[in-house]
Amino acid sequence: MYSILGFVSSIFVDTAFSWARMFIALGISVIISIAVGIWAATSRRAEAIILPIVDVLQTLPILAFFPVVIYVVVVTLPGYIGINAAVIFLIVTSMIWNIIFGVYESIKTLPSSFIEMSKIYGMGGFDRVTKIYIPASSSRIVGQSILSWSIGLFYLVTSEIFSTGSSIYSVKYGIGVALLNLGLSNNLFNYLIAILIFIGFVIATRFLFFMPLEKRFNFNSKGENKRGGFVNALINNPIPKAFKYVIESGARSIHVERRELLTNPVGSYREPRVQPSGVNRLRRLAGRYAYYSAVIIILAIALALLITEPTIRSYESLVLLSLAASFVRVWVAFLLVLAVSIFISIYIVFKSKSISKYMLLFQILSSIPATIILPLIIRGFIGFPYHAEAVAFVVFAISGIWYLIFSIIATGRALPAYINDIVKVFHVNKGDARSKIYIKALMPGIITGGITAIAAEWNASIVAEMFTTTAIGSGQVLTSVKIGIGKLLDVSLANGNVTLMVIALINLTVMIIIINKFLWRKAYKNTEKIYW
Repeated sequence: MYSILGFVSSIFVDTAFSWARMFIALGISVIISIAVGIWAATSRRAEAIILPIVDVLQTLPILAFFPVVIYVVVVTLPGYIGINAAVIFLIVTSMIWNIIFGVYESIKTLPSSFIEMSKIYGMGGFDRVTKIYIPASSSRIVGQSILSWSIGLFYLVTSEIFSTGSSIYSVKYGIGVALLNLGLSNNLFNYLIAILIFIGFVIATRFLFFMPLEKRFNFNSKGENKRGGFVNALINNPIPKAFKYVIESGARSIHVERRELLTNPVGSYREPRVQPSGVNRLRRLAGRYAYYSAVIIILAIALALLITEPTIRSYESLVLLSLAASFVRVWVAFLLVLAVSIFISIYIVFKSKSISKYMLLFQILSSIPATIILPLIIRGFIGFPYHAEAVAFVVFAISGIWYLIFSIIATGRALPAYINDIVKVFHVNKGDARSKIYIKALMPGIITGGITAIAAEWNASIVAEMFTTTAIGSGQVLTSVKIGIGKLLDVSLANGNVTLMVIALINLTVMIIIINKFLWRKAYKNTEKIYW
């Protein structure tokens, strides 16, 4: 009896320490995201630089940040302080990117009258940030923070215990380390108890922290007489009364614009086009010339290295083979998960009357990371042919499915109610309704969810393709595919082969940029033509 109580108490302590690191990381992520998101939304130069960088960084595996953590944070800060700082930094690198995009999109969809009135009444930059930009983005920050929390939990194990070469770094108290050790032991009872405690913390965080924040800062898109958190936050600030009237009158337009943005993320918001002056045209031409010149120079240097350096050439061949293997795994998992997500989302959006209950269930399930139950998944597939490939597929699927489901359902909830009426009035059969009406109406959410799901799967490759007892490094290998970019990154970091790791990350980044440019952007443009 006492041993069980002692075990439960230790798991509570471990989880409490992990949650403290998660909250610190979330707070840091929100603060940085507000600053970067506002800067990108209010400065075209910053926008042109920040958005592409963030778009690439959110897709790169968290492993890309390990060298920085190991050689800067851990070495600079002494002992246990440095290890905890490193863990928090790694969690931040998984949380921050989508919050930045949330802040950016919120400010870009603000009615121009708000900014014009702030200038008329002489509001300075600080007042504009605290009384307009932050309240305007508060709802999106909360929504994106819920998703970031789930992402951070996925990398909890990888963050709380990591290694490079012969050096292993681990926190003293942490649920990620505790669950990994329990999963490797033969005590299945204690392992399941620890998972249940972890799930209890997930549910408690949802109800006691995120749900009150949602109620405080959420917009009410249906009740036009009810003010959202943004409008209340603005009106309660000590600003001129005339400006308050502008805020109140602009509330409805905000709801409309944001609803349109969900329905059509690309086509709904249009900035007024201003014909560039001769100077601006020259600047744009110079910028393009500099961009293409830099690309040509980089390609020339890379080609020269490939020709003259046999080691680089052999590394490049290995990286391309690994990248191709991972590409197949990621996209097979994505296509199967996409089909399941569309089926589930169509039912929930157009057939079910309990969307909020489903969403609550999904938010809880999405907060249970695959890495926590990975030892159980590995045990379940032991003895099966190609068990490592099966484990990788399950991790990829769990990593991507929630992004698709949440994005598609968000788009569906913003659609007009008469879509179902059209199906009933014209007696459209189920097959035609699904392919010609429902899927096309949900296409913006499918594409947006697809981009984030693919990014999540590439991030998960470092865990899906190779998982060891030290999470990353030279411990006992629990699961490992024969070849893959995630495994290659794991091995290169564990062996201290920074050159191979950098080449792998460069190739992965180039592939991400090409796919984003030629697939997802084109898909967004085609979406504008197929509906509404």
